[in-house]
Amino acid sequence: MKGKLLVIGFGPGSFEHITQRAREAIQESDMIIGYKTYVELIQGLLTNQQIISTGMTEEVSRAQEAVKQAEAGKTVAVISSGDAGVYGMAGLVYEVLIEKGWKKETGVELEVIPGISAINSCASLLGAPVMHDACTISLSDHLTPWELIEKRIEAAAQADFVVAFYNPKSGRRTRQIVEAQRILLKYRSPDTPVGLVKSAYRDREEVVMTNLKDMLNHEIGMLTTVVVGNSSTFFYDDLMITPRGYQRKYTLNQTEQPLRPHQRLRKEAEPWALDQEETVKQTASAIEAVQNTREEKATSRALAEEALQAILGESTSAVVHQPIESIFEVAVSPGLANKKFTPVQMTTLAEVVGEKGTMEYTPDHQIKLQIPTAQPDIIIEKLQAASFLLSPVGDVFTIKACDFCDGEKSDAIPHTEELQKRLGGMDMPKELKLGINGCGMACYGAVQEDIGIVYRKGAFDLFLGAKTVGRNAHSGQIVAEGIAPDEIVEIVENIIHEYKEKGHPNERFHKFFKRVKNVYGFDYQDITPKIKVEPAPCGD
Repeated sequence: MKGKLLVIGFGPGSFEHITQRAREAIQESDMIIGYKTYVELIQGLLTNQQIISTGMTEEVSRAQEAVKQAEAGKTVAVISSGDAGVYGMAGLVYEVLIEKGWKKETGVELEVIPGISAINSCASLLGAPVMHDACTISLSDHLTPWELIEKRIEAAAQADFVVAFYNPKSGRRTRQIVEAQRILLKYRSPDTPVGLVKSAYRDREEVVMTNLKDMLNHEIGMLTTVVVGNSSTFFYDDLMITPRGYQRKYTLNQTEQPLRPHQRLRKEAEPWALDQEETVKQTASAIEAVQNTREEKATSRALAEEALQAILGESTSAVVHQPIESIFEVAVSPGLANKKFTPVQMTTLAEVVGEKGTMEYTPDHQIKLQIPTAQPDIIIEKLQAASFLLSPVGDVFTIKACDFCDGEKSDAIPHTEELQKRLGGMDMPKELKLGINGCGMACYGAVQEDIGIVYRKGAFDLFLGAKTVGRNAHSGQIVAEGIAPDEIVEIVENIIHEYKEKGHPNERFHKFFKRVKNVYGFDYQDITPKIKVEPAPCGD
């Protein structure tokens, strides 16, 4: 009678993290074979099975014994912590079977039962450090030559992988984790977040948050998994977080803005992506550039310096911070009232945008820039040096002012500038635009914006709740006339703060005004045109 091999991964060790199939497989077994610590961890699930437990470095003998017992007709459970196929017993069992000429159709039956690997269980305790490309590397050179392990660490470090080190250190192996740190520091910042997790989900669980330069100051042993972040990993409130992707949009005075789902796969949102239309000519140019770089490096002085470093035993590699290009977004204009660009400003725009960026003129009298860059501060400095007014992009407060008849009707300009100073770029539930016109003609359409103020006869008229888009679009409701100039800034500021505090996410101002019925003492009136309009496809 043919026996059966059940190669079981039982996860981190706590009963609640053992899968139902793993529990069933243990119950089905006549014999349990495993490292003695692993046998102890599942003791509560054992009944009358025969137990064979061995020491830490006896994996091959365990695999051989398991195959022998299965061939004798027994149902044998070979247990591993974590996942049996990740540094577990599955591969060794297959190797032993293959050496014996085993075939699936005719040999003993084999089932590999997956479990939660250490990289997953430890990640859950640290936060979310494995949200991007990651790899696992065992530092045990018991079955793998150290030279090969070294190459893998080097490759993972250079490619900016999140790295989980298994088996980092033992009583006899103490140098490997030191060497791993040394290699990583060639390519990553000393402040790169590192998580140390010992005995995840077991009685003696320990979790330590540290960094690459200080990681060796903490206890690391065979029961520790070392998780090293990539260049974008960060700590927040005792959590280790790796963003899902490198793609970001940055704008002024704001933190990273993740791209919305419908934006992520656009070519302009992924400046680093491989262009599927690259030509052979471009490839040849790249090869030529690499060759030229090598030739430039091979100067007498460079070779001499390299030789000197080798003699002194010093490394020439400095810390390499991986420059990740993000999309920096900013809106620029000559000013609030000024609508005229100078030649210097246009030249500056061409310089900072370059070949990869984009410029888009908007209805807000601004030019919106999208620039792939790893150094947004340099771009900001250049734009400010050209006397641009810079504004953030997104769900923020924006002023759309007229040109005040080329500055001839200037009475409202100081109030416009004060509103910009107090509120410009402020985060909002949804983009919010304030239109300002300097005379009763309102030729720049202030009454068509979310909030509109029109300077007329020495005072301001206030309009609220225009519906700016759609076939049933309409002007704002006039809620006050003749507001004194020294009151208008405070009134508008209070309206905007009320919307910021009480508006729902993505709720436009006209919908907010309709919902709350009263904003800063101004009552809502429905002035939507009473016409029969077919519903728009978007349902608005």
